[in-house]
Amino acid sequence: MGPIRVAIADDHKIFRKGVILSLRAYTNILFVQEANDGDELIRDLPSHRPEIILMDLKMPNKDGIEATKWISRNYPDIRIIVITMYEDERFVGHLMEHGAHGYILKSADPSDIRKAIIESKSKGFYLTPFVNRILLKRAHTKLKTVPSLASEIQVSDKEKEVIQLLCMEYTAAEIAQKMEISPRTVEAIKDRLMDRFGTRNTAGLVFYAVKNHLVD
Repeated sequence: MGPIRVAIADDHKIFRKGVILSLRAYTNILFVQEANDGDELIRDLPSHRPEIILMDLKMPNKDGIEATKWISRNYPDIRIIVITMYEDERFVGHLMEHGAHGYILKSADPSDIRKAIIESKSKGFYLTPFVNRILLKRAHTKLKTVPSLASEIQVSDKEKEVIQLLCMEYTAAEIAQKMEISPRTVEAIKDRLMDRFGTRNTAGLVFYAVKNHLVD
């Protein structure tokens, strides 16, 4: 397997170059695209084919929120990691529900960015304790104001076990080994659950499972 193909979208060139330079030592990461805004990022996606995008939020023209939603609809296989200075939980919850696979702050160490890239590629999402706290709080708040449909949600024992292991951050290959099924079967179960629950990615599926008490 070759290096993970990464794009970065940020309107501050110095920051973009700094991130790229700080991760240059990691040979399993290859930056294939830089963009100044969401429009430029989307325009050049077909020619660069990144697997992971580091996405700033505040950019001219199409901002990171709009770009994340558009890419999650049109390129669902691309994992998007929001990298921003905003610690506001409204951004975190909204973006994780609408296509982002991870959310880290610009104050993070290069090793944290590297970890986010690798885990988003291998697990489908990257959840820091900061993000976990916000998602759980958001889920709890929604449960207070919206009737829970958990009793009407039907999942098989096998589906529930897959969800449980995803929430514990196991990869599809690790889940397959634990459950003694093929990785392809795990992916099929994930796809079926995402289609049933209306989520776009693994992070959305995990959030849905927590919100609706599908995991212990």
